[in-house]
Amino acid sequence: METSNALGDFLRAHRERITPAEVGLRPGVGVRRVPGLRREEVAMLAGISSDYYLRLEQGRDRHPSVQVLDALARVLGLDADATAYMISLSQPASRAPGRPAATAIPESIRYFLDAQTVPAFVQTRWLDVLAANRMAVALSPNLVPGVNRLRQVFLDPAARTFHRDWPEAVAHVVAGLRADATGHGDDPRLAALVGELSLKSQEFRELWARHDVRRPEARLSLMHHPEVGDLDLFAEKLTIAGTDGLMLGIYHAEPGTESARSLSLLGSLAAS
Repeated sequence: METSNALGDFLRAHRERITPAEVGLRPGVGVRRVPGLRREEVAMLAGISSDYYLRLEQGRDRHPSVQVLDALARVLGLDADATAYMISLSQPASRAPGRPAATAIPESIRYFLDAQTVPAFVQTRWLDVLAANRMAVALSPNLVPGVNRLRQVFLDPAARTFHRDWPEAVAHVVAGLRADATGHGDDPRLAALVGELSLKSQEFRELWARHDVRRPEARLSLMHHPEVGDLDLFAEKLTIAGTDGLMLGIYHAEPGTESARSLSLLGSLAAS
């Protein structure tokens, strides 16, 4: 479960996964008492004092400069997405009222869903399914409107057999949730979802504690459907412009493959 020291937790999780050899340091003599780098090693490589870095990890200083965070990102080997997420943890949330983004699904997107012959759906930033076409519902009960996909994948035992690549799939979705939390870390809906899954799922708790960050990207999703068998489907996620973080999800197969034929069969079954 999340603590109130989000930046410190993030730094600690990534520090413990970097070995001395990865940053050009000798491991030294004797047994190291901590996994990964020591705090003073991170501080030295980043060009800051050990005491200052300790304050960052302990949450006694929560607003370091971007220059310090960039130096820490370099030492910890963070990519652009993870760096942006780390910087967002150090920025106080703005309370100034702004123009609210739309939360409703545009009518044009609803028309698009109905016109598709492949599974397509709309979800929120926190993976609540808002709308889905007939093919999406036929593909998986996790795509039925009203379902939270993250909750289902960790709490529904059937998800482990439906997703042939379950360990990789859940690691990908949790890292994507971290990325989507950039700038929205104080959203009560995220806190409630993370709190529930941290209590109910050891797998989620361990993955969330890794603080991995990865923007949603196209990937090959390996599934096993109870009626049409194995499916290797490309999973696309596209941001819906002008909305409050709504995403359009599409599953499709490479033309001419067995998966394409199986997806076509699924369409026939859904139509009947």
